[in-house]
Amino acid sequence: MTVYKMAYAKTQLASLIKEALAGQDVVIARGDQPLVRLVPAEGGQTSDTRIGGDLEGRVSLPDTFFAPMTDAEASDWGL
Repeated sequence: MTVYKMAYAKTQLASLIKEALAGQDVVIARGDQPLVRLVPAEGGQTSDTRIGGDLEGRVSLPDTFFAPMTDAEASDWGL
């Protein structure tokens, strides 16, 4: 368990949240008295890693999306 003073926690909250999401035991104290423990919320994201496939079945692209651009389209894009 890592205990951080309140003043430090005020300026470093984002990094302390990242530690808690990574599974570290993060406690914030006032003086020598522990006050709170940071823990991930239930159902919340537990890391910065994204999982692919979340939109599977919800998004569709026409077959023409993967077709090569015409010369006119490439010109419009400055290619």
